[in-house]
Amino acid sequence: MCRWIAYRGRTIPLEHYVTEPSHSLVSQSIQALESTASINGDGFGLGWYGEHPEPGRYRDVQPAWSDDNLRYLCRHLHSHLFFAHVRAATGTPITRPNCHPFACGPWLFMHNGYIGDWARLRRPIEALIPDALYPSRSGTTDSEAIFLAIVGAGLMDPGGRRDPVAATVETLAALTRLVDEDEGAHPFRFTAALADGHDLYAFRYAANDAANTLYYRQSEDGVVVASEPVDRKHAEWIAVPDHSLVVARRDEPVEVHPLTAFGLPHRAGVSRLPARKTA
Repeated sequence: MCRWIAYRGRTIPLEHYVTEPSHSLVSQSIQALESTASINGDGFGLGWYGEHPEPGRYRDVQPAWSDDNLRYLCRHLHSHLFFAHVRAATGTPITRPNCHPFACGPWLFMHNGYIGDWARLRRPIEALIPDALYPSRSGTTDSEAIFLAIVGAGLMDPGGRRDPVAATVETLAALTRLVDEDEGAHPFRFTAALADGHDLYAFRYAANDAANTLYYRQSEDGVVVASEPVDRKHAEWIAVPDHSLVVARRDEPVEVHPLTAFGLPHRAGVSRLPARKTA
């Protein structure tokens, strides 16, 4: 499983969370503590917002720990909202188009999750992407397909409906039906972040399985949401409950809502994740 962090708040260097802390995202690429895959070396990516409405991105296929440019980029890039992701591939090729985060217009997306039997479900899942958006699909991952389906569910609606929560819930409900209907229940895990340059949304959901871990911490600077804590101060991090949404808006406290409040039924799963390590 992949590891990621998302930050929203005061403008800071990306290195504050990507490269500097004792358990930074780069450290997690070498030794993740709360994942089925301790090594996340199948590529990495950065996404950030600056002076332009669309996000900037830097992605590569080599492991994050081996890219000499990453430390310098993270020191000199400053942003009020940024994503960083290290990948552990689950069956799709290790290529730059398959590295997170993904972008479409002003939207940025990254994912830590899994769709069981993706080879068989790929066609019906890609059918959720509107024809007008399908040319934007440059990779082969389930993550990018889910993102474009969410975009198609309302994020880029010319009629003005830009409700990221409603669009994501609609897509998750459709995906849950698909994994249930295809010759029995397949696991579906979705722990993801979505942003438009202003607000940050993070989701923790699963069907027929246990959701991947997610935490957040709020300070005077802002809020960081992460697959696992980036330092050893675990008491300062709040675990996001299963089947929940995290919303971080400018100058507002973090909000955590159950997805049932938005019409998505709770699906209890059996944990397949390792016990938390404390080393």
